[in-house]
Amino acid sequence: MLKPKALKSGDTIGIIAPASPSTEKKVKLVQEQMAALGYRVKFGQSCYETHGYLAGSDVLRAKDINHMFKDKEVQGIICLRGGYGTMKILHKLDLEAIKSNPKVFVGYSDITSLHLAMNQMCNLVTFHGPMAASDISKGLDDFTKDSFFKVISKSEAVGLIKNPKDSRMTCLVEGEARGRIVGGNLALITATMGTPYEIDTKGKLLFLEDIGEVPYRIDRMLTQLALAGKFDDAAGIILGDFNNCEAPKGEESLSFMEVLEEILIPYGKPTIYNLQAGHCSPMITLPLGVEAVLKATETKLYIEEVATS
Repeated sequence: MLKPKALKSGDTIGIIAPASPSTEKKVKLVQEQMAALGYRVKFGQSCYETHGYLAGSDVLRAKDINHMFKDKEVQGIICLRGGYGTMKILHKLDLEAIKSNPKVFVGYSDITSLHLAMNQMCNLVTFHGPMAASDISKGLDDFTKDSFFKVISKSEAVGLIKNPKDSRMTCLVEGEARGRIVGGNLALITATMGTPYEIDTKGKLLFLEDIGEVPYRIDRMLTQLALAGKFDDAAGIILGDFNNCEAPKGEESLSFMEVLEEILIPYGKPTIYNLQAGHCSPMITLPLGVEAVLKATETKLYIEEVATS
């Protein structure tokens, strides 16, 4: 896997909006908070555009990504926010430019499809972590900030990934597994099935998270991955934060955990639940594409490979 250079204080970070738009007020806050973190910023044009539910046209949003990777003044790239839109520009990515200019690339949620493309087609390690408008503009809490810097600023293996003190991981299936971490948002992973960007889970540790999906929709998406052999292929499963994924009160439904018990647990793959990565605060920054060991019985995840050069 290609490793981007670790970021350091004073580096210039490119901010892009490859999915949905934000606001001018949020963009200003991003600049202030990024300066407080020690970085210069360069905003892509997509950060200022609105095209319905998109941050400008598909051509513009793809151009911003390609330009930021080519720009020699930019050392890292952080997405402004998620929402919707990254799948529409996957075929417009300049994969050769990305491979030739490996940089720290950070985002989550709708950004998952970009992670899949960069991990699988560019062999680039990327980072599932805080976004500029969604998280950084509000000021990062100490835990989130420490996790972010530990992963993107140090040229050494992260080692043990720890949850915040008040958040407990649980073991759903005991055992130990080793492999590269892949994945991200469950809805986006499911949406890329049958495309050239479909996730490869063979021998991998599959990480999944989501927000606002009621149990029957979680059931449908997990079932699709199951029918596609993605759980058969995976070495182990890491379930992150599933924010607001229960049925409305009074509605006839399985619970979120019952869905996991019926679909995931029977595979017998080492599985943990509630790693605080996803649509949550505090948030763990998780490197994607690096070797890790999942000791599910002990609810421990160790990143064994250096994510940056």
